[in-house]
Amino acid sequence: MLTLHTKIPSADIIAAQLVLPYELREKCRLRATLDTGEDVAVFTVRGTVLRDGDLLTGEDKRVVKVVAAPEPTYKITCADAHTLLRCAFHLGNRHTQAQVGDGFLRIRADAVLKEMLAGLGATVVEEKAAFEPESGAYGGGHSHHHDGPLAPIPLRQKIHRPGDTA
Repeated sequence: MLTLHTKIPSADIIAAQLVLPYELREKCRLRATLDTGEDVAVFTVRGTVLRDGDLLTGEDKRVVKVVAAPEPTYKITCADAHTLLRCAFHLGNRHTQAQVGDGFLRIRADAVLKEMLAGLGATVVEEKAAFEPESGAYGGGHSHHHDGPLAPIPLRQKIHRPGDTA
């Protein structure tokens, strides 16, 4: 079985594609099947998220391209930026992973969230689409836009208590 464990920035030859939904691209240990029918084991560092277009390789040096599989999602649009921002706030308040696009948000299909968003004035359309949510402020940013963290990562946070003296 082919074992993949290293991300590489580029390759001249792509041997196969690994088509996965986001839920499986979050896993650090995974057994899957390539588009060629070959079984593959994927081992990544805990916390690694495989993104659409990532290239993986292993001991035999073959390169496999990760492809985001279409999956059930909702595309959220609004008549104005303020309403879209309110929707983003309420999704974030519920710790919902969201993809941020040009004038839209995309989330995994969830009937309860769909109802909430419609109540906020959003247009929510069901679609099968590749899901590429934001990685979060401390997740290193989205790989296509940032080279490092979006914000400083505290090593140890000091909590100020009213009785503390300076």
